[in-house]
Amino acid sequence: MNKWLAALLSFGLISAWPAAADTSDVKTQSTVVVGKRGAHCVDDPSCFNRYHPAIKPAARAKPGQLIVFETRDALDSDLNVTSKPKDVMAVDLNLVHPMTGPVHIEGAKRGDVLAVTLVDIAPDEYGYTTIVPGFGFLRDLYTEPFIANWQLNRLEAVSNEVPGVRIPFRGFMGSVGTLPGKPEVDAWLARETQLGQAGGIALPPQPTGALPAAVCGPNGSNAGECLRTIPPRENGGNMDIKQMVVGTTLLVPCFIDGCGLFVGDVHYAQGDGEVAGTAIEMGAKVTVRTEIRRGMASMMKSGPHFEGGSQLKALEPDRFHATVGYPLKAAGEMPPYHTYLDSKKIGPLSNLSEDLTLAARASLIEMINWLQKTQGLTREQAYVVTSVACDVRIGNLVDLPNYAVSTICPLEIFDKK
Repeated sequence: MNKWLAALLSFGLISAWPAAADTSDVKTQSTVVVGKRGAHCVDDPSCFNRYHPAIKPAARAKPGQLIVFETRDALDSDLNVTSKPKDVMAVDLNLVHPMTGPVHIEGAKRGDVLAVTLVDIAPDEYGYTTIVPGFGFLRDLYTEPFIANWQLNRLEAVSNEVPGVRIPFRGFMGSVGTLPGKPEVDAWLARETQLGQAGGIALPPQPTGALPAAVCGPNGSNAGECLRTIPPRENGGNMDIKQMVVGTTLLVPCFIDGCGLFVGDVHYAQGDGEVAGTAIEMGAKVTVRTEIRRGMASMMKSGPHFEGGSQLKALEPDRFHATVGYPLKAAGEMPPYHTYLDSKKIGPLSNLSEDLTLAARASLIEMINWLQKTQGLTREQAYVVTSVACDVRIGNLVDLPNYAVSTICPLEIFDKK
């Protein structure tokens, strides 16, 4: 030992085992944690599954503070790695979607915009993709339940139900937004009621399973006004936009003072379209940071905006195969998306004009057929792969009558490790 070091030790001027703090002990940021409690949303005072301004804040945060949301899976389920298709049928869809929050952002007012930057997503170790009869883009073709159970880490997801496929981690918040105000609740309920009366798909308030029960349940103070969380609206919500990854910033209007920020329905990965009805669904710990942009809500008429930098480049495939679809169908066929219009003209036609939905359907079916023939997948496995990894994208909106939609599938998901 160096004699000077020995002398210092002998006089007690330094310690042989210093208790100096590691850098992990040095904190530079203020954090608010909105933790989850209990097995399900009903057990958790920081969880709700309907929208209404009467819902009380679960926490408060200042702009610039980190907020950690501990979230639940989209179905608030008991699904696990051993789950079977029959377990999908037992899921109570009245419980969709459990949201963590709301968080009151101090200083934010109605008319402001809340900028929500996604800082991090820590995934659970288990996720799932389901085919639920009656739900999904090809619901008329897929009438039996199916489930893929995924093992997750920060690198990739694998599933025994979809062997030979590895899905890279591309996490994002499927649902994120702010609570509506009373004028928004009244307006949105009116337009959705009108759509439902016309035969369209619109989900009216459903008090059964609604949380918080004191506000939205059968005996709740606002049972007939609480909005379902399935459709996205001007307040954000269930947008399911895969590009909202870590590093991007969501801009969403504030409709109440404090905004009422919530997060839920986190996706490990998803293809553009989420065509089977679910992505790789999971619970997660989500970290965000907020900023108030004063008076900017008037710039957002149809819905939120979002912004970022180079994040989108990482979402693009290294190699791909793509299919193209046009608004074509068999004569006599009535696509499920058009039945509520009750038009006698559509049935006999084999070509619809300017119809993106039909073009997307054609492209997607073509991709599913290609995956079955070239990758050896079953039709259910192929549908799941398109939902979690393949992107349905608009090609053109001008070439009358045949708008074009492509489905792009990354080939690297089939690479052997």
